[in-house]
Amino acid sequence: MKKIVFFLLVVIVFSGCRIMNPSLMLKTPKGYQYSQMKDTVANLEYRISPNDVIELRVFSNDGFKLTDVTSTNTPGYINVNQGTLPYTVDIEGNAKLPVLGNVLLKGLTIREAQLMLEEKYSLYYIRPFILLKVTSRRVIIFPGTGGTSKVINLDHNNITLLEGLAMAGGLSYDGKAYQIKLIRRTPGKSEVYHIDLSTIDGLKQGNIVLQSNDIIYVQQRIRVSQGIVTELSPIISIISSLLLVYTVLNLRK
Repeated sequence: MKKIVFFLLVVIVFSGCRIMNPSLMLKTPKGYQYSQMKDTVANLEYRISPNDVIELRVFSNDGFKLTDVTSTNTPGYINVNQGTLPYTVDIEGNAKLPVLGNVLLKGLTIREAQLMLEEKYSLYYIRPFILLKVTSRRVIIFPGTGGTSKVINLDHNNITLLEGLAMAGGLSYDGKAYQIKLIRRTPGKSEVYHIDLSTIDGLKQGNIVLQSNDIIYVQQRIRVSQGIVTELSPIISIISSLLLVYTVLNLRK
């Protein structure tokens, strides 16, 4: 009988993580090699990436009086984007723009893209002034408790990791500030960064600018009490019944 009880206890110990915390996601094995942020300067601005949706507006004469050459009401001009229609950056990083055709935008900041397009449109307009906006940027945030995850739209150009967490309501009560994963998906692979915001030294990491489709996953604290009560009740009941039978049989001897 003692051997049976011991066997059941061993099963509980070795299966404890899965039984008590089945909702834990995106776990990394012990000794996992996280990606390193090699160029911190490159992480200070948003960069256009595949699948981004952009809006483009072109003005003439350096934007003097904001005369929009894309307007259908302006005589003598080609309607460049027909009322700011959206343009999608394809998987190779190109956007098919009116007049210019395919233009490689992947990896450029908003400012770099605007300057490049101003140069290209200068062949067709006098001192063009470009306004470019990415409208589809969003990130997924898991703040550390099941059922509280959010998809956050990045309405501004350079929203940082700290700002993104604040927009999601901050870390949950069970979230580990020292165990945050930033998962950045790039063509063909995913880069996983370990972020520690538990001390003031983590402020530098917290200021990394979020990119489209980033995943922020805050590791959830293991709540043993909840798991035992909810998940192990059937096993505890079986053990109790076996012990009761064992005790009764011994008393009759």
